[in-house]
Amino acid sequence: MTKGLLITFEGPDGAGKSTVLDAIAHDLKERGYEVVVTREPGGVPIAEKIRDIILDPAHTSMDEKTELLLYIASRRQHLAERVLPALAAGKLVLMDRFIDSSVAYQGFGRGLDVEDIHWLNAYATDGLKPDLTLYFDIDVKEGLARIAKSKHRGADRLDQENVAWHERVRQGYLSILKQEPERVVKIDAGQPLLNVTAEASRCLDKKVSER
Repeated sequence: MTKGLLITFEGPDGAGKSTVLDAIAHDLKERGYEVVVTREPGGVPIAEKIRDIILDPAHTSMDEKTELLLYIASRRQHLAERVLPALAAGKLVLMDRFIDSSVAYQGFGRGLDVEDIHWLNAYATDGLKPDLTLYFDIDVKEGLARIAKSKHRGADRLDQENVAWHERVRQGYLSILKQEPERVVKIDAGQPLLNVTAEASRCLDKKVSER
């Protein structure tokens, strides 16, 4: 590859996208690909500090626009410091959340203006969009039940939101899917994990082979 590929993994809380991402990354590395695995918010030290502020359960008074702008600031630093250099070097970048999360969570979830979010995303990324987005769809109550049962994840500030808020987030993702079907692929995350991973891997392999 002369230019890298940016593949993003998106979905409501509890969809299992991070677990699938790790499995696919391991497989790709075994097959000889140069793979960079990263996440939002975070991925580099400055952005990780911003992540801590955003997700701290004690920060319940955080204003919706403050939350959005913190995500955007984290995104820019992460992109400039890690993602863009990796893509320029021809690497395959697998990212846990990116621009669509802001539309789903802060746009549909918080009720902020989606067009403003699109503008901020474009400003922070210089217009960069993923080559492929794997959207892991799951019933909201099932996703939250998974989080509640997980022994490896503590509840963060967003997990404290009610079911109706999480439903709006899911509708945000479904709206993005409807608007950009050429970029976003829906995967049923309610299937057994091996099935979800296999389906996601097939979609990713197809995109890589096209390049």
